Formats: sequence, structure tokens, C-alpha cells
Amino acid sequence: MPKMIVLLRYICFLLWLLVVAAPLRAQAPAAEADLVLGRAALSINEYYTISFRLRGAPLEKYSAFPDLEGFKKSGKSSTTTTRITGGKTSTELTITQRYAAYAEGDYVIKPFVMTINGLSVRSAGGAVKIGPQPATPPAAPGPLQGIGLLDQLFGKPKPQEYVELQDQAFLALVPDKTSVFVGEGVHIGLYFYLTPADQGLLNFYDLTRQLPEILKQLRQPTVWEEPFNEQEILPETVVAGGKPYLRYRLYEAELYPLNAQPLTFPAVTLQMIKYRVAKKPADGLDNRLQGYKTYLSQPRTISVKPLPPHPLRDQVPVGDYRLRESIDRTTFRTGAAFRYGFVVAGEGNLAALAAPVVPASPRLEVYGPEVEQNLTRQGGRVGGSKQFSYRLVARQPGVLPLDTLFALVVFNPTTARYDTLRAELHPRVEGAAQLVSAFDSLPGDTFYREVLNSADNTLHPLDEYKDVRRYANLILAGLLVVAAFGWWRGRR
Repeated sequence: MPKMIVLLRYICFLLWLLVVAAPLRAQAPAAEADLVLGRAALSINEYYTISFRLRGAPLEKYSAFPDLEGFKKSGKSSTTTTRITGGKTSTELTITQRYAAYAEGDYVIKPFVMTINGLSVRSAGGAVKIGPQPATPPAAPGPLQGIGLLDQLFGKPKPQEYVELQDQAFLALVPDKTSVFVGEGVHIGLYFYLTPADQGLLNFYDLTRQLPEILKQLRQPTVWEEPFNEQEILPETVVAGGKPYLRYRLYEAELYPLNAQPLTFPAVTLQMIKYRVAKKPADGLDNRLQGYKTYLSQPRTISVKPLPPHPLRDQVPVGDYRLRESIDRTTFRTGAAFRYGFVVAGEGNLAALAAPVVPASPRLEVYGPEVEQNLTRQGGRVGGSKQFSYRLVARQPGVLPLDTLFALVVFNPTTARYDTLRAELHPRVEGAAQLVSAFDSLPGDTFYREVLNSADNTLHPLDEYKDVRRYANLILAGLLVVAAFGWWRGRR
């Protein structure tokens, strides 16, 4: 009889897979996107923003953010929010475009449409009021937006005598550190520099073909990579060697070494269009002749140092982290569940940061955690927060020593020292002591409690389920044969 019951359950499960689960799996989650406008009132020294949020799919491509009358674009940032609830993971990507106003006044944001992963998302627009700058000292402004685009340079070769002018452009792979610890982030950027006077001489050539090949050479097999979600190549004004340059960001990422193997970046080449200029310019003609020039970057090596000795060295997260805590109430009683949040915030590889190991305690039941991660890439830095949310049920009254239960050892690469992020909240629990689990005392679980108490504890052979599966497959094959025969008879 027990085998027959198991067999029937297995058959029902197979039928459920065929009838219900298969169609559900066939329906892939649809991507969703929406647009978010910034605040309607700002001071002249603040940025107006337009963001889009993408859920249900990774970012493939998106159209350019709109140009706003009275504003200039001033850089972008991206934030990734990952939530793990009940074993299910959901991710939301937000990319934000910043706009700087030229002057104070009232502005109208006209309706616009953006295409995100093939989805057309429309915004009804709005209005924004730009007021005077407050009396407090303003924050340091971001980098100035460069003027002019190389891709606006075009011309027609003319039958004239041309000369090639010397340019001062160069290609460079720029890391922000020359030596890092295992697990410590290093920011790298591949940039093309040119002087403002060289804008009329140079233009980008076939980047869609060249860039993937260049990035393939720069990939490192021993790192965790957090790339910056930037698709537009726009100039920014920088100073290098005491001279002003326009810098074009071709690639940007934060790399976290997984072992002590050095990071070695070879020299890479970039082919550019370079124009020769007419020796005797003629009115009404472009006076340029298109040619090509190849630029070569310098090879780079970043040494990677192992972490100092520690019993948990291979498991310790590396980063400049700090702890924030959250709790959902101020009064606590034995047997009553409450939510506690252990939030790690700062700069580091949050994806590799695991939940703190909570030791078993007779005073407390711990359920969870649910995990939510917010990752922001902006200004060459990667940071954010990762929250571990627990449901706690106290069994005994008194002060609850969370500091002995929730702790996480981290390594700070700035100070080159280990540190422990330890809970600081000490909630006081009222009520009578409970010797049984709060789960068993819940009135809604009477069915499972009765089933567990009356369950058969007879030992069964280990291969019993193999036999059941074999019989079920035979029965299922027979049902398929009967169904095929009935379909054949029905068509005659």
C-alpha cells in the first residue's frame, strides 16, 4: 500500500509537469521599463535628472537621453538593485542622465520617447523651476562637458595638394592603482585623448568592430568585473601634463582580483580617421583628405598582494564597509516575530559579500535572510549596500544580545587591517519564557503539526523511489501509446 501511494503521487507530479509547469516555463518573464523625471524645483547649482528603470531583463541597448532646451548633459550614473526573496531573485537597473541648467528660470520638459531593449517608453514631460544658488558653499562641480563631437567631422576629398599636420592625441589605459590586495577593487578606463585643436583632424572609425576586439584583449580571467553601463562616447574636459585635453571614455570597469595573480594588460591599438588639410585652402571646399592613423596604448601591470594571515582569510569580504542596522518595532515580547536588518554599506565587491553566519541560540529563532543589493556606478567608483533581513522570534525574556549573533569579519584595504562589523542593537524582550518553538505554537499550522505527529516512521529501502519511477514511466508510456492510438483512430 505505501508503494502504491507513492506511485500515485509520482504520476500526479508528472502529469502536473506536463499540463501546468511546462506552459509556465515557456512563458518567459517580460521586460518592463519606465521613465522617471527629477524634482520640479532645483537651485542653479543642482542637477536635473531623467532616469529609466529596467526590470525583468538585462540591458542590451537604449536610445540617447533627450536634449533639453536650457540644459546641457553632464554625465550619467547607473544603479543595480538585486532582491532575493524566498529563493527568487529580481533585478532592477536604473540609469540616470544629469542635466546642468545654463541659467535660472522656468523650463518646460517636452514629451519624449526612449527605446529601451526594443521597448518604446513615453514620458509626458513636465516643468522645472531653477532658483538661485543657496548661500551655503556649493559642492565641487563635476567635470565640464567637452564641446564638439568627432563624429561631426566629415568631408569630401578634393583634388588639391594636402599636408599632414602633427597631432598630440594618444590612447591610454588608466588604472587608479598600481597595486591592490586580493578582492580589492581597481578602476580601469580606456581613454582616447586629443587637444581641442586636434578635433578637426581626427574622427572615430568603425568602433563597433574595433571595440569588442580591444576589450577581448583587456579581459582578465582572474577577476570579478563590474562594468559601467555606458554606451554613449562623449568628451569630457581634463588636464593632463598641465595641458587641456578632450577625453573620450571607450571602456570603464571596476575589477576585483580573485587571487594573487598579477593583472597584465597588453598594448592595444585603435585605428582613427585622420584628415590631411589642403596646402592652399579654397573657398567653398572642405579642404581635407581622409586618411587613417593607428594609436597604440602602453602595456600595464597591476600587482596583487595576498591578504594578511587570518583564520578566515579565504572567506573574508574586502572593502571599505560600514554597518547600518534596522528594526521594525520598539517593543518586543517572547513568541512574537520581528524583523531585523543587517545592512553592509560602502565600496567593495558586494556581489561576493555573504550573509553573516548566525550561531544557534536557545534564546532566539532565526529565519532568513532575505537579501537586497543596491549597486551604484558613478564617477569612477562602485559602491552601494547589501541588506540581510531576518525574522527573529525571542524565546526568553531579557536583553537580546544581537552583538553575539550578528557579526561579519571584513578586511579594509585602505588600513590593511581586519575589522568586525558587529550588531549594536540590544532590544529588551518582555514576557514569559517559551521552551517550544514559536513555529509549533502558531495557530495556523495545526494541519502540519498533526501530520508530523502521526507520520509513519517505518524505514524504507533506499532504491524504493527508483522502482516507483520505473513503474511510473512505464504507465506514462502506456498512456502516451493509448493517446496516440486514439488520435490516429479519430483522424480516420
